[in-house]
Amino acid sequence: MPKESAAKIAKPAKTSNIRIGIGGWTYAPWRGTFYPSDLTQSRELEYASKNLTSIEINGTFYGLQKPASYEKWYQETPDDFVFSLKAPRYATNRKVLADAGETIERFFGSGVLLLKQKLGPVNWQFAPTKKFDKEDFEAFLKLLPASIEGQKLRHAIEVRNDTFKTPDFIALARKYKVAVVLAGDSEYPQIADITAPFVYARIMGTTDKQAKGYSSKALDTWAERARQLAAGTTPDDLETSAEAPAKSATRAAARDVYLYVISGFKERNPAAAMALIKRL
Repeated sequence: MPKESAAKIAKPAKTSNIRIGIGGWTYAPWRGTFYPSDLTQSRELEYASKNLTSIEINGTFYGLQKPASYEKWYQETPDDFVFSLKAPRYATNRKVLADAGETIERFFGSGVLLLKQKLGPVNWQFAPTKKFDKEDFEAFLKLLPASIEGQKLRHAIEVRNDTFKTPDFIALARKYKVAVVLAGDSEYPQIADITAPFVYARIMGTTDKQAKGYSSKALDTWAERARQLAAGTTPDDLETSAEAPAKSATRAAARDVYLYVISGFKERNPAAAMALIKRL
């Protein structure tokens, strides 16, 4: 990759309501591949945010971040950039989900709101061992705040157990207007039902056999899926778990789409994300 400074890289145009990104921005193998070899580590977020339109922050899953960190991330990125956050595992990795209230409050009080308009959806990821229990799960959804201090919040639920592939779960997600994370090209259950005013997708099929992580055909497919999801329709080639709402309820239901290239052959994820942005 040419050794250009981050300041000389043109910001990709945001395509209507579709945002494409990766998980995190600190990864040694990206230095010299995604990042120019002469770019200082302190400028990696700045560079990434000029080539992508969103990033999912993973560090928040493992522990609370300092308010100063959120302020720094806000300052280092363009005005129209958006971060999604993985919520703390301490809220989701528990037997009784109704007991997560204190952890959820602590998370939102840790400085998250300092991202202001750059705060995108919060991804609540559950372990593959967590099974669907309607009462248990509804108790958790009731704990998720719709807004704090006037700032609206968006929530996505990432479930990884086949017991969630049921109309009862989809009905709950729609009732509380939370998105069910669409897991693409992975071993996890695929639940592509539209349940919220936005869509949250994580695609995990990059490979070292492709220079851009995915083949051109696969990239074309995901770009078209993103367009359809943004238009409020579910692509026919994705698996759903319930009937779609009546057409009258979804008319003109264009929505934001957040799509992250995650896992797989991680070294190729930025290339795949940028290839999708180019197609869109």
